[in-house]
Amino acid sequence: MNTGSPQAAGDFFVCDFFAAVPKHDLASMEHPLFSLSTRPDRRIIEYRHNDIEVTVTPSVKGRATIFDADILIFCISQLMAALNAGRATHRTLTLTAHDLLLATGRETSGDGYRRLRDAFERLAGTRVTTNITTGPKTDPFEVTTGFGLIESWEIVRRTRGGRMVSVAVTLSEWLYRAVLSKSVLTLSRDYFTLRRPLERRIYELCRKHCGRQPEWRVSVETLCKKSGSASPRRVFRAMLREIIRDAHLPDYTLTEEEGDMICVRPIAAVIEPTAHAPQLAPETFAAARTLMPGLDVYALEAQWQAVWIASGAPRLKSPDRAFLGWVKKRGSAG
Repeated sequence: MNTGSPQAAGDFFVCDFFAAVPKHDLASMEHPLFSLSTRPDRRIIEYRHNDIEVTVTPSVKGRATIFDADILIFCISQLMAALNAGRATHRTLTLTAHDLLLATGRETSGDGYRRLRDAFERLAGTRVTTNITTGPKTDPFEVTTGFGLIESWEIVRRTRGGRMVSVAVTLSEWLYRAVLSKSVLTLSRDYFTLRRPLERRIYELCRKHCGRQPEWRVSVETLCKKSGSASPRRVFRAMLREIIRDAHLPDYTLTEEEGDMICVRPIAAVIEPTAHAPQLAPETFAAARTLMPGLDVYALEAQWQAVWIASGAPRLKSPDRAFLGWVKKRGSAG
């Protein structure tokens, strides 16, 4: 894996934040790195939009899918929770396979573990070449980088029944820089309930381009290109109409308009920490950790802010007392 054993002191980061807020990196959300196919996709993809260039080359096992990206979302979410808590991080993560499956809404059967191994292999085998720069830009020249979606992975322990218990994953330097620079966005937890690949991809694009804006208009042609769909335009349009009709997308509604345009509107405020949200003192987070040990207190803060906004964002005399009171109530409710 990395130089030396992944278990060497200081050479790995342990994923131990329960209920961490799901987060995804901006570049993966904006550009079609992942396959939408449910069958092995061995096509070399070349994508160009404005000044961005991306080439994705799959392995013999096929290109990594949008469902395989759940592993990266889990890792990014854990790393962001650690950064927010002031903890040291590393791009090699040790995670519990069962926690990953539960957090991403997957079954924990033997078949679920087998599919997880297949996903690791596709992620490690898929190569990306791009001029997208993550982290602070220090080079005055355009830089093109090639990397695997993950650098490596290994099963650290297995049960007698053959199920993986602990897995070590080393993220690409490119993705790790994106996390360190906090080039990420929060996803709805309902994202993992979306079973159609195109639904997931459309949600990512809505989240990235609409965000908290009152609306985002995009042509069907551009949406098809940015989604990475290999379907003919008429088929893509039909699938898009089905998504609009079913209205399963979290946070957003889609409306078809004249001129082959799609209008995206947020259903309610999409929660991201803002200067207008109540600010909490460091000791308040420490008290919350005591009340709810093992939980990501920043995930709790985001949930509390969502409740606060939903109630009309009232003026709080003491945000710290209000937050801790909400945490206590949540804990007593189980």
